Amino acid sequence: METEKEKMLTGRPYDSSDPQLKRDRLRAREFCYRLNSLSPEIFEKEREYLIEQLLGEKSDLYITPPFQCDYGTNISVGQNVYFNFNCVVLDVVRITIGDNVLFGPNVQLLTASHPINPLERRSGLEFGREIEIGDDVWVGGGVIICPGVKVGEGAVIGAGGVVTNDVLPNTVVAGNPCKVIKSLT
Repeated sequence: METEKEKMLTGRPYDSSDPQLKRDRLRAREFCYRLNSLSPEIFEKEREYLIEQLLGEKSDLYITPPFQCDYGTNISVGQNVYFNFNCVVLDVVRITIGDNVLFGPNVQLLTASHPINPLERRSGLEFGREIEIGDDVWVGGGVIICPGVKVGEGAVIGAGGVVTNDVLPNTVVAGNPCKVIKSLT
């Protein structure tokens, strides 16, 4: 029999009230709390360790607190990745971030979703869709990237954008929902 965690990680409907998932979220919240509570004087000394514990792997990720995520272990980052203040990452499934990616303040990466039908939604089941962000992407402040989106390498997402569809490589998109503003090639 599959666990709720196994269902969650494969994007199928799962019960988020499962005890194992609750423990995993509490673990991530503890590390986020510790990261967000560090004194600026000791931040650099402890930051790397806490991020490694949160993600479950060594990474070249720089976070300016505060930062929040659901699990941490479903976030995979490349080299030279930066999250500015107040970023939220709902990582119920894999979020893959390439190299040299910049996230402005108040960015949200949201893989979690719920059924559209209200009767199905009452069941409490939810599901996730993976997010992929290519190399050399700049995500402006206040951007929301919705479940299942792929952002191509070299793309720029304008501040306040809501990304509901894939973003082609080397394009600038902005708006709600985001639309192509121009090509960078």
